[in-house]
Amino acid sequence: MEATFWAFVPAIIAILLALITKQVYLSLFAGIFTGAMFLAKGNPVEAISNLFIKMGAALGGNGGILIFLVILGIFAVLMVKTGGSKAYGEWATTKLKTKKGAQLATIGLGALIFVDDYFNCLTVGNAMRPVTDKHKVSHAKLAYLIDSTAAPICIIAPISSWAAAVAGNVEGENGILTFVKTIPFNMYALLTIAFMVVTVIFKLDLFKMKRNEKIAETTGDLLAGETDLPAKDVEADENVKGKVINLVFPIVTLIVCCIGAMIYNGFYYDWDAEVIGTTLQSETVLEAFSNCDAGSALAMGSFVALVITVVFYLCTKAITFKGSMESIVDGFKSMVPAILILTFAWTLSGIMGAKGETLEDFEGTLMAKLFVKNNLTADSMALGVIPFVFFLIACLLSFATGTSWGTFGVLIPIATAVIDVNISQGLFFLTMSAVLAGAVYGDHVSPISDTTIMASSGAQCNHIDHVKTQLPYATLIAILSGIVYLVMGFIAATPFGESYGASAGLTLGIGAVLLAAVLVLLYFLNKKGIIDKIDDKISAFFGKLSKHPEERPIEETVQGSSVVTDEIEEMQETDKKEP
Repeated sequence: MEATFWAFVPAIIAILLALITKQVYLSLFAGIFTGAMFLAKGNPVEAISNLFIKMGAALGGNGGILIFLVILGIFAVLMVKTGGSKAYGEWATTKLKTKKGAQLATIGLGALIFVDDYFNCLTVGNAMRPVTDKHKVSHAKLAYLIDSTAAPICIIAPISSWAAAVAGNVEGENGILTFVKTIPFNMYALLTIAFMVVTVIFKLDLFKMKRNEKIAETTGDLLAGETDLPAKDVEADENVKGKVINLVFPIVTLIVCCIGAMIYNGFYYDWDAEVIGTTLQSETVLEAFSNCDAGSALAMGSFVALVITVVFYLCTKAITFKGSMESIVDGFKSMVPAILILTFAWTLSGIMGAKGETLEDFEGTLMAKLFVKNNLTADSMALGVIPFVFFLIACLLSFATGTSWGTFGVLIPIATAVIDVNISQGLFFLTMSAVLAGAVYGDHVSPISDTTIMASSGAQCNHIDHVKTQLPYATLIAILSGIVYLVMGFIAATPFGESYGASAGLTLGIGAVLLAAVLVLLYFLNKKGIIDKIDDKISAFFGKLSKHPEERPIEETVQGSSVVTDEIEEMQETDKKEP
């Protein structure tokens, strides 16, 4: 079954079970066990033994990310216990007086933290959750805003861990320069950001997200319709009067220390010895970002920031020494669900063989990456459809493996081999950006993606609820992006497309026109109630509505409160009257 389509079956099983049963841990473990059984040729003893060996290897290889995750959990607890989160929420509420303003501020902060998607997800979630909670933004909506300003922002930011990951896979060209030139062609990232801003401004919530938002507004239940809720939030003592500086100082310190650690790591990290040495490994800051080991750098930066923050809290008497030490345990506990899901997701990716360069790297795996590499050739494609084909494959591969970086590693070398930059710059950069865009989409919506998991954790949102509410938004943008790549592929294959500037401008123009047309259509369909009818038919197609609040009509969810029912009716009448 190695290096065949069977390599993707474990991921398919895990994803389908997670969406159907809503039991993430069980579903991921079922996918892992299936893959282990494939490798063991049906021997259950051998499968279980190898399963835990792979899990141990996954934990070791991603130790830096886990340390970073735990430290951010500790930061979150400290900011709550010192009253920083509460004070910031109260202050921000006076400045951000509308629900729309709170959501736009979340997007703005996400856009500012472009260095790394992990860092983005958890920092934005911790900083903005008190504010969005005050304005009754559902945690599912917050998770969508966080997730849509994580990878989509990082993939168009030249100074980020993502830029480094892409540049490292480009052979024979200037990696960072190539990355920069793909930005105008990256339709999924650009359209996602534009779509997100417009939907917030015009309150264009769709399908399950709309139901969650109405429940949040009318009942105050921000976790509307969720099962398997995340760990309970730590709360500050009632007598604690926090200050805004207790939240702002740790976040600023965290950002500065993490950026500094990534640059330092990139200058001195020796990849062969896997240690920080004294020999200079990079000559410029951009090269340092490309060379850094993001996991260990973020762990180092966050640890230094934590020490500084604890000292600051103790000096200002915001917390006692005993309280700060208790926060370490509480912070670890708060991140256990995310750590468990990430561990399972990494193990599944390892068994499938989603990453690696040499045959030795794929030993003991199902060699999923080699299957794609061996079956994707230029001979089987017309020149004009190459960008669209790469986009589609990147979407599917990233969704199935839950890793966009792994998808870069598979498809970027193939794309650079298939299309020569000297023949057609337009077609070359269009194809490269199609790979990046497809990888981000798959990573964005996959239940087994680490970024998706961290966005759920940052928003304190049920993971499957986040996946289901985000899926329609992301898929709509992916469809628009696919259309642009298909149309532009044939245009870029002509003499006109040989020009980088002409191809980039036309790509942006077509994408903007398509997005504007779809947004206008959605706005009027939403006002006429047609989208709600479609949602009802989809729900009916998948069977009778379940007993969970998330699957019941809003009126049933809040049944028993005449005041709330009146509010719903008033909202519905207002929707009808608005132009």
